[in-house]
Parts: sequence; C-alpha cells; structure tokens
Amino acid sequence: MAIVRKEVDLNNLPKMTEEEKQRFDAIQDKDIDYSDIPELDNRFFKEAMLASEFEKGKTRVTMRLDNDVLAWLKSKGRGYQTRANMILLAAMQHSDSQ
Repeated sequence: MAIVRKEVDLNNLPKMTEEEKQRFDAIQDKDIDYSDIPELDNRFFKEAMLASEFEKGKTRVTMRLDNDVLAWLKSKGRGYQTRANMILLAAMQHSDSQ
C-alpha cells in the first residue's frame, strides 16, 4: 500500500465561496455532533504533550547540499527541511520497492 502525502500551504488556502461562507455562518453550536469526540478533562491536559515532544525518530544532521538544490528547496516556501526529508523518504521507498 502506497503512502499518500498531501501538503497544504496554510498561508495560501483557497478562498471560500459566498455560498460556503453562508453555510458556515449558519451552523450553530447546538447543530454540531460531538458524540465521537472524547471529552477533554483535566487529566487530558495534565498528560498532554506538545507535538514537538511527541515527535520521534528524527535525528539532527548537518549535510552539504549544492547551492542550487538548497535554493530550489527554499524557493518552494516554508518547510524546506521537511520537504527535503519527504523527497529523501520517497526516494528510499521507491528504491525499496524495486
């Protein structure tokens, strides 16, 4: 099974149409179904971890890249290190599938 990754640029989200805005504004709190969401009690917040604390399996490294490679990665916007990691991961998965 292939891993499908999507990247969303939170600084460049698609604009909502007027119809979507009206439907969104019409929703009232009482109309939202919370039945499948667990209640967040004091215990949850006491034991909660920041995403940065939870993230595991990454090692900080220093590596030399060609100037044009780094410029290209950065030209695509924020998150160039994550982007480089995703490219390397995809290459690794492709190599392993051969």
